[in-house]
Amino acid sequence: MVRPKKGEFNPYFKNYIAMVPNGDIMDLLYKNTRDAVQFFESIPVEKHNYRYEEDKWNIKEMLIHLIDAERVFSYRALVAARGDKKTALQPMDDHLYVKSAAVDGRRFRDLVEEFKAVRNATEKLFETLTEKQMAFKANGVSSPITARALGYIIVGHMMHHMKVIKEWYL
Repeated sequence: MVRPKKGEFNPYFKNYIAMVPNGDIMDLLYKNTRDAVQFFESIPVEKHNYRYEEDKWNIKEMLIHLIDAERVFSYRALVAARGDKKTALQPMDDHLYVKSAAVDGRRFRDLVEEFKAVRNATEKLFETLTEKQMAFKANGVSSPITARALGYIIVGHMMHHMKVIKEWYL
C-alpha cells in the first residue's frame, strides 16, 4: 500500500502520518501492536496514575484515550472502506471521552487487555481491505479521509503518545 497523499486526510493528522516509517502498513501495524503492548506492560505500577502537570492526563487516561481514539479511527476506516459517502464523520472530543471513561477504579492490566482486543479488531479489519477500499474518500466533516490514511494515523498516533509518555512521564 502506498502512503496517503495530501487530500486523503485533514492536515491536522500530517505529523502522525509523518512519524510512520516506510514499509507495508500491515507489517507496521503488527509491529506497532507488539511495541505498544511491550511498552505499556513495562511501565512501573507507581507511574500508572502519574501526571506531570495537574491538568494533564495520567498514563491510565492516556491509554484509554488511545483505546477510544483507535475505536473511532477504526470506525472511520470502516465507513470509508465500505464506500459510504453519506455518513458524516464528526470530530471526537477526546477530553470528554477521557473524562467520561472513569479509569481511576480500573486496573492497568485490564486496560492493556482492552487495547489488545481493540487493536486485534483493527488488524482484522485492515487485513481484509483492498486497495480500492483503502483509497475511497469518506465524508469527514472537516476533510475527506481514506482508510489508507487512517491506517497510518492509527500507527502514528500510538507512536506519538508513546513518545510523549517516554519524555514526560517516565
